[in-house]
Amino acid sequence: MAFLYNIFISLLIFGMKVFALINDKTKKGVEGRKQSLDKVKSAFAKTDKVIWMHAASLGEYEQGLPVLEKLKENFPQHKVLVTFFSPSGYENVAKKKHIADVICYLPFDKKNTVKEFVSQFNAELFFTVKYDYWYNLLAELKSKGTKIYVISALFYERQSFFTSYGKWFVKQLQKNVDWFFHQTQFSLALAKSVGLMKSSVTGDTRFDRVKQLRERNNHVDFIADFIGENKAVVFGSSWQAEEKIAEIVSRKNNTVKLIIAPHDLKRVEHLKSIFPDALLYSQIQNGQLLTNNAQLLIIDSIGLLSKLYSYADAAVVGGGFHDAGLHNILEAATFGVPVVFGNHYKKNPEADDLIAANGGKSFPDEYTAAEFVLFLMNEDNQEELTEMSQNAGKFVDGKPDSTQMILQKILS
Repeated sequence: MAFLYNIFISLLIFGMKVFALINDKTKKGVEGRKQSLDKVKSAFAKTDKVIWMHAASLGEYEQGLPVLEKLKENFPQHKVLVTFFSPSGYENVAKKKHIADVICYLPFDKKNTVKEFVSQFNAELFFTVKYDYWYNLLAELKSKGTKIYVISALFYERQSFFTSYGKWFVKQLQKNVDWFFHQTQFSLALAKSVGLMKSSVTGDTRFDRVKQLRERNNHVDFIADFIGENKAVVFGSSWQAEEKIAEIVSRKNNTVKLIIAPHDLKRVEHLKSIFPDALLYSQIQNGQLLTNNAQLLIIDSIGLLSKLYSYADAAVVGGGFHDAGLHNILEAATFGVPVVFGNHYKKNPEADDLIAANGGKSFPDEYTAAEFVLFLMNEDNQEELTEMSQNAGKFVDGKPDSTQMILQKILS
């Protein structure tokens, strides 16, 4: 099976290089990996003790950050490495102030490539977030004596571990991972059903992260002026379906203010074609708000969304009306904001929990979702809006301090 896995990695690399010829995002990942080795060579000595966090993308980075920050507090002399698989995660974090000494792409999981990369420093502790496993990397780290953890682990029934050919993958995790910190009891039960016994339930560290968001300064210039005395709905990480909801709401209620932060800034031009009277945030920064009574604002910059939720009366979060994956609903809920989303969220157990707490609601299509948003924005339904808002905040408040539970185990 190891032979087949290495063939798969070779095919993956080949496929990405071919796809990079026509896809800018993939090209960034392929080209960026060529710089990873040089980055660690220039920043680390081979004797440097390093805490290494791997995150597939931005969401996993946010999930792992509370643990990384606490580990750095406990080991202030250690250096920090953060690796990403996805360009979207790497580009969002690399451009900002961050905790890491090095941020780079995770090298492709070929034995020789991984061996050379790992040999450049002393990785005392490595953790991956949720479920991004690279088996040659794990084996090489374990051979060096690195402590290996999986935080906010989430196992689900359709993973390869639970198939007829999954025994080899399970064996690699049994040999190489020191402990799994699971999000849910169901994930723990699945892991133990295949022999991954070094496991415990500590919850989802994203709750720790979104609680932190409340403590910072969440002011965004001009947003309060744009909203005025009106109610506001923030459409976070929107795709086509969420933008359709905004279109319906704007047509049926001309008093509510709508703020759209698309999942990809390439959608801004398309959004302007749908909403020709909308403002761009960049226009507000240039003073256009004073002479424009637009109902809709398009955020044409990155890094503002989690702050924008603090201004919302309700939020519509993207990704749930198709299989791309539901984006982070907790960033809105933490501010006591009811969350509306599609019903494609199998890998997001927090969505079911938020619905059960009556702090969020999912819908099978954008039309029924739009009607519910209109219901919440109707002044006659203020009581229902207030109740859902309170429930959303309580839902986040009620979650345990997962980071502390994880740290207690790692440091014991």
